[in-house]
Amino acid sequence: MPPDPSDRHFQDAVEASRIYLLPNFFTAGNLFFGFLAAIRCIQANIPGAEEAAAGLYKEAVLFLIIAVICDGLDGRVARLGGKESLFGAEFDSLADVVSFGVVPALMVFFLILSSTEAFPFFRQIGWLIGFLYLLCAAVRLARFNVLTHPMLPPAEKLARTTDFLGLPVPAAAGTIASIVLVMIEYNLRDWVRLLLPVFMVLIAYLMVSSVRFPSFKHIDWHTQLRFGWFIGGVSLIGLLVILKEIGLLLLFMSYIFFGLIRHIKSHPLLQSRATEGSVNVTDQ
Repeated sequence: MPPDPSDRHFQDAVEASRIYLLPNFFTAGNLFFGFLAAIRCIQANIPGAEEAAAGLYKEAVLFLIIAVICDGLDGRVARLGGKESLFGAEFDSLADVVSFGVVPALMVFFLILSSTEAFPFFRQIGWLIGFLYLLCAAVRLARFNVLTHPMLPPAEKLARTTDFLGLPVPAAAGTIASIVLVMIEYNLRDWVRLLLPVFMVLIAYLMVSSVRFPSFKHIDWHTQLRFGWFIGGVSLIGLLVILKEIGLLLLFMSYIFFGLIRHIKSHPLLQSRATEGSVNVTDQ
């Protein structure tokens, strides 16, 4: 894998701001499909579009998933080609704010407004919940840029770990989008739909938390897997194809719960209890 640009200082502003075609092409694709998703969310709430709203929301979710794929490809292509730059990192974060910050906030905001009149409280604070999610997404991206900046000493850089600090915004957006897709596909009742704002607040908190989530940046063409992991991965893909909307939701939820469970297990209190337990067993 090519060296990470955060491991060194750039010679000048020209080197740091270079625009490499292929990585930034995928970043632009991320921004483009995020923009299309935002348009579909707005179109679904134009008066007279009630019958077409479900289809428009599904298109918005599809565009958002494509944006997630583009976001995963831009950094990987840059690292594989050794063509990373500070411009690319900043451009990626700006695109992420739109695709994975604004779009999920719009989805939840509009779905709250379209819920039953029996829950006026959620309708009144829908804008605040959407903004809270957007704010946490922006803070999460700003923190990541600071912790991976070349000006930091090597020992302080988050880039040297294989984990993300806080839930990545693409995963957060993908989780919200998959929930919206399940809600629309299965026409869930209003009281179930109103659980989405509560879950969105939890997602917002996870983005700015200290919980670490796997980044998978170390996976490339040279990565080797054990036979069991390979079979499990292929089976997972097949399960996603069969379950479709439910499978997509389970994929994102599994990622979140994996990080949470691992974080809980690494808590100092649990670690000390485990150590005491092993000592007691040894003494016996």
